[in-house]
Amino acid sequence: MNHLETVRRWYPNALTSIETVDRLLDTLGRTLGLSPRQIMHADSLCCDDVNAIQYPPRALEMLGPFHLGGLDGFPFAGVTGMNAFAHHVPEDGAVLVFFAPHIGVTKEGSLGEISRIGQSQASACCGAAKGALGKLLAGNIRPGAVTDLDYQMNTIEQIFLKEESRIKNAPHSLFEATEVMYEAINQRIDVLVSQTSYPCRYVILAGAVFINGDRDMGSFCSYKRLECIHLETGERRDLLDEYYR
Repeated sequence: MNHLETVRRWYPNALTSIETVDRLLDTLGRTLGLSPRQIMHADSLCCDDVNAIQYPPRALEMLGPFHLGGLDGFPFAGVTGMNAFAHHVPEDGAVLVFFAPHIGVTKEGSLGEISRIGQSQASACCGAAKGALGKLLAGNIRPGAVTDLDYQMNTIEQIFLKEESRIKNAPHSLFEATEVMYEAINQRIDVLVSQTSYPCRYVILAGAVFINGDRDMGSFCSYKRLECIHLETGERRDLLDEYYR
C-alpha cells in the first residue's frame, strides 16, 4: 500500500516528512546559500509524543529545535519564547520557524486518529483538537471561558468558537477545524515575529499541516507557506514554488 497516496486523499501536496526536510534544506541552500549549521530552528508543533517519535531526523542537522508550541501547535511560548530563541541564532545565518497543527491519517484513510506503538486500538490525533471540536459541536463552549487549569485547551476552544459556523457547515468538521487552527497559528506567528528583534540575516517562516500516520507509516507534511524575510531590507520572498518545483 502506498501510504503517501492515502494521505494525499486529504492533502494533495503532502510529502513524507523526510522528503519535506530534504527539500527545505535544499531550497534554502540553493536560494539563500545557507548550510544547516547556519540555521537556528524553532518549531511550533503539538507536544503530543507522536510528533517527537516521528520527527524528521535530518532536521537535527540544524541548530535547535527550540519548542514554541503547546497543544495542537499553537505558539504558547509567546513573545518571551520567541525573543529567547532569537538570541541563539548565528549572526551570519537565519532563523527558521516551522509551525503546524497536526492531524492523524490511518492506513485506511480515516482522519483524526492513528494506531500508536503498543496499542491495539486507534486513538485520537490531535486529541486536543478532537476534544475541542466535540465541545463545539455539543454547544459546550462559552465565550471567554479560559481558565488557569486548562489554559491551552481553553484557548483552542475559543479559536474554534470564533469559526463555529464554518466548522459546523464543513463537509468534514475536523479537517476544517485543523485549517482554522493553522490560520490562527499563522496569524500569531506573524505577530510574534513583528515583536522580535533577530541578530541575523534572514527569518524564514514555514507553515504546514503535520500529518501523523499509523505506527508503521511514518509522518507527512503539507506545506502552505514558505517565506523568507531579509532583515536588512525588509524584502519578503515567497519560496513555496521553489520548494515544490
